[in-house]
Amino acid sequence: MSKRRSEARGAEDKVWEPLKDSTADKHAAAAQPKTPQTQSPSYRLAFTDEDFLCSKELRPLRLQLELLKAEMILAEKGITSTVVLFGGARIPAPGQKPWAAHNETQHNNLQAASVYYDEARKFAALCGEYSAKFDHKEFVVVTGGGPGVMEAGNRGASEAGAPTIGLNIMLPHEQAPNPYVTPDLSFNFHYFAIRKMHFMMRAKAVAVFPGGFGTLDEMFEALTLIQTKRMERIPLILFAEKFWRSIINFEALADFGTIAPEDIELINFVETADEAWKVIQNFYEK
Repeated sequence: MSKRRSEARGAEDKVWEPLKDSTADKHAAAAQPKTPQTQSPSYRLAFTDEDFLCSKELRPLRLQLELLKAEMILAEKGITSTVVLFGGARIPAPGQKPWAAHNETQHNNLQAASVYYDEARKFAALCGEYSAKFDHKEFVVVTGGGPGVMEAGNRGASEAGAPTIGLNIMLPHEQAPNPYVTPDLSFNFHYFAIRKMHFMMRAKAVAVFPGGFGTLDEMFEALTLIQTKRMERIPLILFAEKFWRSIINFEALADFGTIAPEDIELINFVETADEAWKVIQNFYEK
C-alpha cells in the first residue's frame, strides 16, 4: 500500500471512530457542576436514572435486561448445558434443625426429608465430576441459589471441583445466595418468568426434590414445556416417589382425560443419586 493510500485509510479510520461510550458520559455527567439544572431528575442520563428505569412503563426493558445479563455472562463463560436441581428451601442438612417448622409434625417431616439434602448433594457431585470431561462447559449444576436442596446442589458440585450456577430471586426471605454458588455465576432476578427461562434454556436434565409452591411451579413448567414439545425431551427426575404420589395423583389426571396416559412416562421416580444418574446415562446413551 502506498504512503498516500495509507494516509487516506488512516484519515478514513479516524472519521469512523466510535462516539464516546456511555461509561465515559456517565462519569462526565457526575463531574458536572451542581446546579439546579444538572440536579433535576429530568437532566439525568436515561440509563443512569434508576427511578426512570424502575418505572412501570419500562417493565418490558427490565424483562429484556434480566434475560440478557445472565445470557451474556453464561455465553462468555462458554456454558452450553446444565443439570437443573429444584427443591425445597426448608429441607435442612442432616443434623440441622429445620428453620421453618411451625409444629412438631412439620419438624419431624422436614427432619426426615434431610435425607434428600444428602441425595441432592451426591447427585450434584456426580454431575460435577462428569462435567469435568467437558471442561465444565456442559452438565453444569444450576439451582435457585438459596438454602435447603438448592444449597445441597451447589455444595455437591462445588465439592467435586466444578463451577455451579445460582439463579437467586428477590424475596422477603431466602434472598442471600448460599456460599457454594460460584461467585461469578451467581445471578439475582426480580421476575420469576425470566428466571424460569434461564433454568430451562440450557437444561439437559431436571431433578426435582420435595418442595413447596415454588418447586411445584418449576416442575410443572418443565413438564409443560416437554409435553407440548416447546423444548426437546430431557430426563425429568422426581426424588421421593412416596412424597410426590401423596401430593399429586398423576394417574387421576390421565384417567380423567386431562393428560394423555403416555404423559406420565415423561416422569422418572427415583430415591437415590445413583438411580438418578443412571436415568441420565441411559437417556443419553441411546
